[in-house]
Amino acid sequence: MQIYFQQLADAVCTLPGGIDRVLLNFSAEQSDFIRFNHAQVRQATQVDQRYATVSVVAGLRRADGSLSLCGDPQRDIQRLLAERATLIEQLPFIPEDPYLLLPGVVTNTERTEEGNVPNAVSVIEAVARHAAGVDFVGFYAGGGVQRAFADSRGQRNWHSVRSFNFEWCIYQAADKAVKAAYAGTDWQGDELAARIRDSAARSALLAQPARVLSPGAYRVYFSPVAVAEMLGTLSWGGFGLKAVKTGVSSLILMHRDGMRLNAGVNLLEATSTGTAPRFQGDGFVKPDAVPLVRAGVVADSLVSPRSAQEYGQPTNGSGGGESPEALALGPGDLPATEVLQRLGTGVWISNLHYLNYSDRQACRITGMTRFACWWVEDGRLVAPIQVMRFDDSLLRMFGEGLVALTDAAELVPDAATYGARQLGSVTAPGAIVDGFCLTL
Repeated sequence: MQIYFQQLADAVCTLPGGIDRVLLNFSAEQSDFIRFNHAQVRQATQVDQRYATVSVVAGLRRADGSLSLCGDPQRDIQRLLAERATLIEQLPFIPEDPYLLLPGVVTNTERTEEGNVPNAVSVIEAVARHAAGVDFVGFYAGGGVQRAFADSRGQRNWHSVRSFNFEWCIYQAADKAVKAAYAGTDWQGDELAARIRDSAARSALLAQPARVLSPGAYRVYFSPVAVAEMLGTLSWGGFGLKAVKTGVSSLILMHRDGMRLNAGVNLLEATSTGTAPRFQGDGFVKPDAVPLVRAGVVADSLVSPRSAQEYGQPTNGSGGGESPEALALGPGDLPATEVLQRLGTGVWISNLHYLNYSDRQACRITGMTRFACWWVEDGRLVAPIQVMRFDDSLLRMFGEGLVALTDAAELVPDAATYGARQLGSVTAPGAIVDGFCLTL
């Protein structure tokens, strides 16, 4: 695949007369998608697709066009050259962009991670063996994903990762289910078996009557997945420079009023350890890590090339939305085996959904508990709880309300597959929080 991309780049990224720069962005995947119902295959699909976006730049004018590709280098080159010619004809009619900024230094990068990803037959056999006898419903997506960039100055960036993401539910009855997942680049059959056994064991507890909780403040444990879901919401406008400059950042109280989180909170855009590429669509290369919150104090922002041009600050290679693609919350010191004991009496929250801001300026979010969440007494799971709505401030929860973070963080990949498998991720530990506000 890399040789194929180099052929496209060498042919398309040449400079026609009157053009300052030609850019080429490339994306591809070779994925298996498998849906399970009652631990049996309901739908199995393979996707092999390639797309390219060619861009031409003259002065402050830029035009872009995207194509799907067939995989034949000669045919794809001819179509891309035709698209480039059309863009050049259109370029004089496009208004100048005062915030257009392209890299001044050529920086080549290459990352190829073959990983240990099973084929479809191995996944199906593993589910049949480990989930026999339970109402198992799941969705597996795995295989290779590539991203690449090239330009007419000779810059070449290549990113190829083979990974998998497997999510499933084990239903006890009706809508009562335990949700679990296994994701990464190194598939281990024993690990999958252990996770299925654990979710099956917890699903048996759902047969007990649900505990009805009154609205109020509770001591709560959030699983790493639940923490990642909250951090995903915080990524909507929390970390970008433009949001800070225009006053709409959900962390604006930290930037303007000096509000702090708990000293144990460290947030990074950890590009070097995530699965997303370390370059963006204009060719800027990202640093290994960008500290966003350091020891509870707000640090750097994500700066796209456009914001860099608009506000006179250097870019750190962020995409246009200035949202993190490899957000990582540093772990704490609470062993996972001691979570129930440290929680004592309270609520164990496995998953959340329908999250959104209820008061963006105060960094308040609202949402619903999801799947199997538990009432805990004296360090023991007692009963499932009914679905509850919550409304609380992330600044309070991860500030004065934070009791502990677990000592291991879990990679939670972006599970979206609309159009293509995504490469973003959040890495987070579990967290115990006091005074979490359940409202309905």
